[in-house]
Amino acid sequence: MLPRAAMWNSTYDESHNINWYNPVTGETLTYNVGDIAWMLVSTVLVMIMIPGVGFFYSGLLRRKNALSMLYFGMTSLAVGSLQWWLWGYSLAYSDSASLFIGDMKYFALQGVLDQLWSPTSRIPAIVFCVYQLMFAAFTPTIALGGFAEHSRLGPVALFVFVWSTLVYDPIACWTWNTRGWAHTMGDLDWAGGTPVHISSGSAALAISIYLGRRHGYGTPRLAYQPHNSSYVVLGTVLLWFGWFGFNGGSALSANLRAVQACLVTHIAACAGGITWMVWDYFIDQKWSVVGFCSGAISGLVVITPAAGYISTSVAVLFGVVGGTACNWATQLKYKFHYDDCLDVFASHAIGGIAGNLLTGLFAQASAAASDISQPIKGGWLDRHFIQLAYQMASSTACFLYSLAVTYIILKCFHYIPGLRLQTSIEAELIGMDRIYMGEHPYDYVYLDLELGYPIAQGEAPPVPAAAPAPPPAPGPAPAPAPATATAPTPTPIGVYFPLNNMSNIATAGQPSDTGSRPSTPGSRGRNHHMVPSGRSADG
Repeated sequence: MLPRAAMWNSTYDESHNINWYNPVTGETLTYNVGDIAWMLVSTVLVMIMIPGVGFFYSGLLRRKNALSMLYFGMTSLAVGSLQWWLWGYSLAYSDSASLFIGDMKYFALQGVLDQLWSPTSRIPAIVFCVYQLMFAAFTPTIALGGFAEHSRLGPVALFVFVWSTLVYDPIACWTWNTRGWAHTMGDLDWAGGTPVHISSGSAALAISIYLGRRHGYGTPRLAYQPHNSSYVVLGTVLLWFGWFGFNGGSALSANLRAVQACLVTHIAACAGGITWMVWDYFIDQKWSVVGFCSGAISGLVVITPAAGYISTSVAVLFGVVGGTACNWATQLKYKFHYDDCLDVFASHAIGGIAGNLLTGLFAQASAAASDISQPIKGGWLDRHFIQLAYQMASSTACFLYSLAVTYIILKCFHYIPGLRLQTSIEAELIGMDRIYMGEHPYDYVYLDLELGYPIAQGEAPPVPAAAPAPPPAPGPAPAPAPATATAPTPTPIGVYFPLNNMSNIATAGQPSDTGSRPSTPGSRGRNHHMVPSGRSADG
């Protein structure tokens, strides 16, 4: 590792580039300040996607579990960052890696400061490292959606650390490290269709299989709508905003290819949002803002592996296919009876696979020609037919690897004291926020444990029945009192039940228990907790 004083051996030339002299090797490295600035901005944009996922997931759930989704995002940011600093970057990007995984050459980021990211880049490796750190923190945030509403929160932090080490880092090495087998084969993945979306979506499927179904699965009890559609919109805005850095920053330079990637990203999101919303309208005759947001996210997922390889006209097709494929994929959980209540598998795994396959068809060498440092042979449009096989191979390998290894991690945790992730029925019914955090996302919703009743704003415990009136005294009957107007008996808000009687909770009404509006089974799309049309209540 370089001595500390070596960090300051830098000067600026007439073009305001940074010329950094390495006193150990005797060479001078040139860094472009514009590229560095764009990469740092992109890093911040990707970071804001992490709370975006939290708000998106939080709004889709019931009120009693909303805060846990925001907690997952913050936990993933912190733990994922520390793991990346310790050995994640080295496992994924060391230049002495094998076909499958890196080594500890850059343990704790030793030696990262004193080199370019690649011979053709104009940014230091440390800038690339901090940019990819946000990818490493963002990816497990997506996968944690599989834990929604029925898992313990404590072991999640350790799960993120282990999952990042055993799943994300190897797949990132396959795909993006120049020594990785998928990269060497010729796989095209611009910004993470495989390492980010397929890996996290298949991990969420493994989590759903391991945790099993929530209490009340297949009954109207889980036929609820999102408790806060505004959170869904807010999360979508943050994700859409951050995706410009996610895809645009993957150019690793402030060049025309970055601009093209940003443009096709936006076009695909627009097309995906409209497509999903139209599908929902055909079925429900409602213009759903939640459906639009879900489709926009699907369009963003599908365009991710292709953003630097396609033209804007093709981007519309990516959005339409993404909005359609992910919408219909939400029905897979009814057919195969797994309880993925946030449809992470449908949106990210299916969306990532669709994006990879479309990249094999529509990638064009001319679209990538604006950056001569990263030429490609293209896909079927350029008569490079083998590219689709490359895309299928990487997608299949990632899906199976992430699904299997994630499930193995969960089963190992299951038998280690204190690390079991499955929760109790009591915790499911009361809610993750109260049981494991002792907090609520809204200050007007709380549990009054002293009285033993859940209280929401405007509610009060049942009033005890009045004592019977004494019998009338003997003698003539008193004259009737003049009629007076009496106030109507107030209707209590919500349903009351003692906390020590869980059977009451299991049969209690929707408003007090879930904090969401009751809804009728029959809808599709992001009202995904409902039973689809033409199917029985148990799927």
